[in-house]
Amino acid sequence: MAQTVGDFIVNRLHDWGVRKIFGYPGDGINGVFGALNRANGKIEFIQARHEEMAAFMASAYAKFSGELGVCIATSGPGASHLVTGLYDARLDHMPVLAIAGQQARTAIGGHYQQEVDLPSMFKDVAGAFVQQASAPAQVRHLIDRSIRTALGERRVTAIVLPNDLQEAAYEEPPRAHGTIHSGIGFTKPKVVPYEADLRKAADILNQGKKVAILVGAGALGATDEVIAVADKLGAGAAKALLGKAALPDDLPWVTGSIGLLGTEPSYDLMTECDTLLMIGSGFPYSEFLPKEGQARGVQIDIAPDMLSLRYPMEVNLVGDAAETLTALLPLLRDKGDGAWRKRIASNLKDWWKTLEGRAMQPAKPVNPQRITWELSPRLPDRVILTSDSGSCANWYARDLKVRRGMMASLSGGLASMGAAVPYAIAAKFAHPDRPVIALVGDGAMQMNNMAELITIAQYWKKWSDHRCIVCVLNNEDLNQVTWEQRVMEGDPKFNASQQIPNVPYHRFAELIGLKGLFVDHPDQLGSAWDEALAADRPVVLEVKTDPEVPPLPPHITLKQAKKFSESLIKGDPREARVIKGTARQVLESILPGGGDRGND
Repeated sequence: MAQTVGDFIVNRLHDWGVRKIFGYPGDGINGVFGALNRANGKIEFIQARHEEMAAFMASAYAKFSGELGVCIATSGPGASHLVTGLYDARLDHMPVLAIAGQQARTAIGGHYQQEVDLPSMFKDVAGAFVQQASAPAQVRHLIDRSIRTALGERRVTAIVLPNDLQEAAYEEPPRAHGTIHSGIGFTKPKVVPYEADLRKAADILNQGKKVAILVGAGALGATDEVIAVADKLGAGAAKALLGKAALPDDLPWVTGSIGLLGTEPSYDLMTECDTLLMIGSGFPYSEFLPKEGQARGVQIDIAPDMLSLRYPMEVNLVGDAAETLTALLPLLRDKGDGAWRKRIASNLKDWWKTLEGRAMQPAKPVNPQRITWELSPRLPDRVILTSDSGSCANWYARDLKVRRGMMASLSGGLASMGAAVPYAIAAKFAHPDRPVIALVGDGAMQMNNMAELITIAQYWKKWSDHRCIVCVLNNEDLNQVTWEQRVMEGDPKFNASQQIPNVPYHRFAELIGLKGLFVDHPDQLGSAWDEALAADRPVVLEVKTDPEVPPLPPHITLKQAKKFSESLIKGDPREARVIKGTARQVLESILPGGGDRGND
């Protein structure tokens, strides 16, 4: 049998090092699926329950493996379903290739069934490179250029393949005018600023007496280098959500997450510093950074368009984080651990007491913060953590203390619901020998993550470490938005939009062959985590949580307190529970005589 275009595509992907593709089939992409079948396992196809989930898996696979993520879907609705997951990769700067089917070339432009203008649809999310193939000899350079662009620019790229073209006999491009003869291969370059720019940066950092460092996903491969620079500068360091695993939390100068989901020591670090060093981060909320003019700034990022975007920096260094910090280190003066670091350590000590006090507060039935508080000391070595968007991300960000060797991620720039379980699945395919734990709200479970439990049930026996735990926070409320309505808008909870059905998630897990655990009392949490971590198969741990425990930002403004008060005055349907249980947690930090925060 002659090699088809589909066969060539599979072989070319394999030559580029692709070993896994996430997706869902359909007649618009049958030619490539037939080729995958004929390839006898050269590339493993992982079948998601939905194309959006497949794209999330490709994004997460790129994050956890450091390799290209690839997803595939049929024409029309299959291709359009990919878009949300692709935007997750696009906004978090992950290299992902999307392969989509299309109707036959002779039908395009004829208002044919499932005909969508896919190059136009993908143009924003895959703007670095998106092309629709029209001839067999064209496919070679489309594959090569799409992958090299995705890897080199850390972007999303897309190829659209008409279904008749996939079945056509493959032809190499002839040696003739108007043809392209591309090749395979990409090696990541060493990118380091000029020494003169490094010296300018060092001059600013050396003059600083209170240096704050902010690390993001770009610093994940530079842990040792960040620690060396921070120790030399006597600096404290905060972490953007995507950089949670960049620094271990057992260091007394690492203040944890920053922003709305962050910690009070990180807030204090930024409001009191005189110098800011930002490394590999696109953290979006400028109100949590120093006020303009308060601090001198130096930023390191591999992407020039991310420089001096959140804070006006004096020196902007385009470079790889580890390489740039290595070159910068000899130029820095050793400041040692002075009063600045002692203050940071003192703030941290008080903060962990505060978090423990909040986690141990009584609730009806379970305080959601206690879930992560109990999990944190039980985290296995080399665990991979994922979280969904929503109130569960607050507890993920604040309470979980990561150690060296752990990995952690979530939908960062897009902050999409529904990413935690596909992220966990991708993590298990990237590292089948590592335990994985996902934190998910009940809203995201009902939206799309519940179906992906079926994917876990389908594949878990292939993983050498069977530990894959999905912890569902069941409070029958779209909780993050409920609290945003109260605190930011001054509106009471709107039951029609916020209340969701109660579903027995642990029982669904049992129906499909997984282990299900249910907790409705806080004293059961520790033993439940122990049982889940010791299980011989993936586990759904469902915890019935109290929706009236507020996911507090690290600093409550008077405006937010007023809005919250207005929401109660307007008649919140849970007014009595909110006031009795947790309103003081929102108000006490900004009202006179607020009391001991360690007991709130």
